[in-house]
Amino acid sequence: MRENKIESTFVTATKKRGGLCLKFVSPSMAGVPDRLVLLPGAHFAFVEMKAPGKHPRPLQINRINQLQHLGFLVYCCNNLEQIGGILDEIQSS
Repeated sequence: MRENKIESTFVTATKKRGGLCLKFVSPSMAGVPDRLVLLPGAHFAFVEMKAPGKHPRPLQINRINQLQHLGFLVYCCNNLEQIGGILDEIQSS
């Protein structure tokens, strides 16, 4: 399975919950997570998408740590089975 399949499934699942799953690109800062997840009730998190068995690169890990240090939720999704749990956690935050 490819990363884009996981990402498209994540986007669809977020929409079904009434949320937005926005592609995040920051031209001035490499390594930022792929998606901004916005759910009803002002619930928000960053999500890095990966192919099954893949993990964030060192620069991505650095960016994830920076965002978490600022108090933001950041997840890494690398399989379809994680999607529901990640969205549940975001909604309950």
